[in-house]
Amino acid sequence: MNEDVQRFLDRLAEAAAARGPEPTWIAARRQAGAARFEALGFPHRRIEEWKYTDVRDIASGDFVLADDADFSPATAAALTLPLEAHRLTFVDGVYAPALSDLGDLPAGVQVLPLSQALEDNHEAVGGPLGRLTGVEFSPFAALNTAFMEEGAVVRLAPRTVVEKPIVLQFLSRSGEREVMSHPRILVEAGGRSEATLIEHHVGEGEAANFTNLVEEVILDRGAILTHYKLQEAPLRDRHVASIHVEQARDSRYTSFNLNLGGGLVRTDLISDLNGEGAEAAFHGLFYGQGRQHVDNHTLVNHNAPHTRSSENYKGILDDRAHGVFNGRVVVKRDSQKIESEQSNANLLLSDRAEVDTKPELEIYADDVKCAHGATTGQLDEEAVYALRTRGIDEQTARGLLTLAFAGAAMELVDLDAVAERVELAVAGKLPERFNLAGLVETAAALNEE
Repeated sequence: MNEDVQRFLDRLAEAAAARGPEPTWIAARRQAGAARFEALGFPHRRIEEWKYTDVRDIASGDFVLADDADFSPATAAALTLPLEAHRLTFVDGVYAPALSDLGDLPAGVQVLPLSQALEDNHEAVGGPLGRLTGVEFSPFAALNTAFMEEGAVVRLAPRTVVEKPIVLQFLSRSGEREVMSHPRILVEAGGRSEATLIEHHVGEGEAANFTNLVEEVILDRGAILTHYKLQEAPLRDRHVASIHVEQARDSRYTSFNLNLGGGLVRTDLISDLNGEGAEAAFHGLFYGQGRQHVDNHTLVNHNAPHTRSSENYKGILDDRAHGVFNGRVVVKRDSQKIESEQSNANLLLSDRAEVDTKPELEIYADDVKCAHGATTGQLDEEAVYALRTRGIDEQTARGLLTLAFAGAAMELVDLDAVAERVELAVAGKLPERFNLAGLVETAAALNEE
């Protein structure tokens, strides 16, 4: 057996010895996850789905599991998004009640750590958990299942509208040992319910940990969910996430996948449109600098007629950063009258930055409207010059134009706290908040002069 795989299995055995007895179905799933991971090992670049992403830095890591959630309240406050929200916080994968705020949840809404949900009624969790993302999905999903210990469960009763966002905050600490966590998130939205979910990954600057997340989202008929995944983990962190969404008739899922941090990042985002009238909108922005590596794989399955999907991903890469976008849309047989649009545009700020992009359409029906495209370019130096002639220094001018490029992916973000984190990462500290739509028009006008 590979030494890297054995090291993770040894950690699993240590965790099992400390855990004690648990329900039979959980033990069985752990065993299935461990067996699948042992059989597959870590993915390598000879596998098509992983050809651009080298995970040896994860495989060779000597990670341990955290056993406490100690975190400086002042540091946590500085990292936390400044907005009114229902908040569930984890530190290196361990639930942190002192940093959470769930005191005023409205009727019909449950937000609780996975450990509590299992303790309260493990059978209610066992049915949906793992139904969308099983151990067969990937070695990392199998590893997550084997280590499944903590995470979040969010349930919305039918016709429930949650006014304040629900925030799942994951904090990463710096320490003597590198830590791994395997959070599991389950979201069940009842018919015609509506909510905004913010998943925020952030941490102390020197942290060098590994997060391996699996998230399953189940939207009943007419449910509406807006999902922000703001990933600004420390630059030495490794972050792997698998997000699988199941959509019933007339449901709407909107994803804002915003990757600003992490040294090695891989996100798989999948939506199954299973009922007529279901809609999925994927908005993505990945920003890389230094030697960051950010890999986005998306998949939309049009499994029913009269469904719609749209996708707009923007990549901004500086220094020697490497970005990957692989977007795939599959239209199943007899899924007529569907519409799908997919776009990936990339901006390279350095001659050494690199991006690999691969938009894909796989269509087995004949009455469809589908389009896709990808572009890669650099900043327009004439626009930089034009801004400088108006009294703007070069660094600010480049930052503004870069922010304008990101604007198309950000113009629908209606949470200032999230938008400001993106603006700070992409353009640095600006003298005032800019109107992105107006900035894009101004830049275009300058190019025409």
